Amino acid sequence: MVDRVAITPEAEALLGRLALRHGPLMFHQSGGCCDGSSPMCYPRDDFILGDADVHLGWVADTPVYMSVAQFEYWSHTHLTIDVVPGRGAGFSVEAPEGVRFVIRSRLFTDEETAELTPPPTGNQHASAAG
Repeated sequence: MVDRVAITPEAEALLGRLALRHGPLMFHQSGGCCDGSSPMCYPRDDFILGDADVHLGWVADTPVYMSVAQFEYWSHTHLTIDVVPGRGAGFSVEAPEGVRFVIRSRLFTDEETAELTPPPTGNQHASAAG
């Protein structure tokens, strides 16, 4: 099975510190607007998912989502969540830390593409994760 999303060790360490402060977290890949196309990190209960969101996978015990519309553009890419210095959007929990999460992407290989399956929507994932 091919993973659609990964996380760097630096981003995973930050995520662990943030989870101690905020509790269980989640990522939702922003589709533009305020902070471009950044992965936004929220307390898991603060973001309502619906059929318009797809579950890309898990990184460091944290689910990662993206809108269905954006997934149509990014479905052929593997995404890696990283962290860099600088302030991101005020909506993401890392903003006060002076760093921001970013996405690094690469195209899936032909072999990886052949193994991909459609991801579940947020609601399907939520009911399956129960």
